Amino acid sequence: MPGASSSPPQPTSSNSSERPAVAGQRAPVREALAFCALRRNLRRTIRIALFVGVVLTVINQGAVITSGHATTATWVRCALNFVVPFLVSNAGLLSGRQ
Repeated sequence: MPGASSSPPQPTSSNSSERPAVAGQRAPVREALAFCALRRNLRRTIRIALFVGVVLTVINQGAVITSGHATTATWVRCALNFVVPFLVSNAGLLSGRQ
């Protein structure tokens, strides 16, 4: 058939269509950070992180700490026991936001 091509059309290369605008990406991130930094939200997420962090630390690292064999890696794990619930609770705040 004349005019019919069996190969798909080649995409055109354009820098503006391949890369999203950086400034446009920063606004939603800043808005989300501002929302999470509100006093009422921080109060809630920090409380959650403290409670869950203590529970996880006692469960996962309690024996090592009380026996006196805690290493730097143990303390890093303990810190992450607080950071992860803080991040997850903030993600929950953002997902439930209207």
